[in-house]
Amino acid sequence: MNLSIATSAFPGDLPRKLQAIAAAGFTGVALCEQDFTCFDGTSRDIARLVSDNGLIINILQPFENLEGLQGSTKSHAFDRLERVFDRMGELQTDLLLVRAATDAEAGGADEIEQDLSDLADRAVKRGLRVAYLAHPWARHIREETQALAQVQAVDSPALGIALNSFFSLADGSRPARLAQMPGDKIFHVQLSDGPRIEMEMQNLEQHFRLLPGQGDLNLAGFLRVLARAGYKGPWTLDGASEMAMRTGETAVAVDSYRALVSLLDAVQGTGPEMEFSTPALPARVRARGIEFVEFAADEASADDLRQMLSALRFRKERQHRSKAVELWRQGAINIVINTETEGYAHSAHIAHGPTVCDMGLRVEDANATARRAEALGSTLFDQPVGAGQLDIPAIRGVGGNVVHFIDEKSDLHRVWDIEFYPVSRTQAQQPAGLRRIDHLAQTMRHEEMQSWLLFYLTTFEMEKSPVVDVTDPAGHVYSQAIQSPEGELRLNLNGTDAGRTVAGAFIADKFGAGVQHIAFLSDDIFETSELLAASGFKRLALPANYYASLQSAFGLDDALIAQLQAGNILYSRNGSGEYFQIYSQAIFGGFFFEIVQRKGSYAGYGARNAPVRAAAQSRLLRPAGLPLR
Repeated sequence: MNLSIATSAFPGDLPRKLQAIAAAGFTGVALCEQDFTCFDGTSRDIARLVSDNGLIINILQPFENLEGLQGSTKSHAFDRLERVFDRMGELQTDLLLVRAATDAEAGGADEIEQDLSDLADRAVKRGLRVAYLAHPWARHIREETQALAQVQAVDSPALGIALNSFFSLADGSRPARLAQMPGDKIFHVQLSDGPRIEMEMQNLEQHFRLLPGQGDLNLAGFLRVLARAGYKGPWTLDGASEMAMRTGETAVAVDSYRALVSLLDAVQGTGPEMEFSTPALPARVRARGIEFVEFAADEASADDLRQMLSALRFRKERQHRSKAVELWRQGAINIVINTETEGYAHSAHIAHGPTVCDMGLRVEDANATARRAEALGSTLFDQPVGAGQLDIPAIRGVGGNVVHFIDEKSDLHRVWDIEFYPVSRTQAQQPAGLRRIDHLAQTMRHEEMQSWLLFYLTTFEMEKSPVVDVTDPAGHVYSQAIQSPEGELRLNLNGTDAGRTVAGAFIADKFGAGVQHIAFLSDDIFETSELLAASGFKRLALPANYYASLQSAFGLDDALIAQLQAGNILYSRNGSGEYFQIYSQAIFGGFFFEIVQRKGSYAGYGARNAPVRAAAQSRLLRPAGLPLR
């Protein structure tokens, strides 16, 4: 299987692009005209560069504005075409993408057919092929069925069609409508994800170029239909978003390979025609929840965290047998504090200050999870394992964070008994009723958000919710919620610009992405609130206006409003579900804890309350000198 990507998907110059494409695992490229034009060398130099990187050029793209022209304009267009055919021989590729003209003002179907016939005849003489692409902003060939009709009318072995998944599906069309496409006439397939467009699709090119899995289109169905039709050519990614390109060519290449291989793997083996010879992958992983969250800290910041955990009524239950690592626990929540002066956690503290450096996910098979993540481009994490310690499979996630995998098939789930010893308790304390981690929020630069999304969606069985635009006093934060099918693992990915919002100040201070808050689940928020008040928990204070607005929005009775306000508890509701939230004051330059309760069918995260929370945090953080502006 030829795994291919367009060179226009990457920033930078062509040599660096090709290196990144090859290193990520691709075997072919669609060479774009701009990359050819900007390259300081000959066509033969490009061919050698492509070959030296172990790649082939599957197609040269695009050639535009050929058909429907008149007189000298038409003559000039075919002269251009012959020069491009010369170039293709030097580039050692036999396929050219021709996009339907956008400015064809003359000529009907017969004249267009004649132009395509001339095009095909010239290609036959050169031993070349042409893939004709319809697109929504062409005046005369906007749909693939129209392009196919023209191609079939010409009836030349050198002329076929090109398909782009965004053009075919973004208007809400189903892949099944392409089921009658003859596979031998499909010369090239471009894969682009994106949103569904609820309007006329002219001039909407800027809306596509998302990678598979980042948008809302049924690309798996698109692949299945075309494979059944008999398409045997390469699957070519058409590009990444302009925002993602800011991450650099290496990150784009890794994300693109992960997206394409995961898509093909999802379809592989689902029918006799679905054999793509992609790398063998373990199945997507069913995550059962978060086993632990580990903080890297020095003694001073560790004391701040210990005080916060004590106020939340956690107890220090275990101490590592050979390291400065301690386990704090309540319910099924495991918080690890690492104050080692060497190793990965220490390096993370040096780079980021006190921070979440690691999390452990409960999975069915830890080794299979690591193998899948590695096959999709993640880097395995490894550090020396001492006597009496477990070698727990782990990877470096996006941004360098470490993710460990814990299963019950081995001794991994006994890590707390094997590597830690119990500590003596001098005083019993009633827990606050915190049962487990409800969700965890990771904050990152906006351009990194799609990378994190791809990492989770391709490695684990997770579903995404629509992006929410959260208003902050200093700007906007884009929040993408993802979760496992049963909700055991919930994550919020928050994208922002460094330094402008509360979230942006957090990543500016941390020099990169990180976990900004952890939400604990309670079954009775009011009982938990009373217990936390008794233990001195410092919570985020909310303005009285919030509760006046809340009463108007939901018609809550005075007694409930008074109870909510007394505990600085936020409230939201949708359908038959309710949601309650308490926030801690921030530590470590913007990190905070949250306590939540869900009632009924509520599955969200209190998005309507986020601006109120951000404004309250902003008032507290500004005096601390954080770069909010």
